[in-house]
Amino acid sequence: MRLNTVDWIAYALTIIGGINWGLIGAFDFNLVAAIFGEMSTLSRIIYILVGLSALYLIYTGTKLGRTVHHTDSPNIVR
Repeated sequence: MRLNTVDWIAYALTIIGGINWGLIGAFDFNLVAAIFGEMSTLSRIIYILVGLSALYLIYTGTKLGRTVHHTDSPNIVR
């Protein structure tokens, strides 16, 4: 499976969101708010993009889970 640009962006944003939530839980430190300001327009955009990335990864993950691989020959031993 090859990842396209949107996949890479979604993974990067979701990882950033996960790290941010880990910092909030462990140290009560919100990295996004520290960099871009508490609920500034830019931080809100980042939060929205992280959420959309998570939804996109859920969608693509379920789509991949439904993919069935068929072989041409029924006599192949796996």
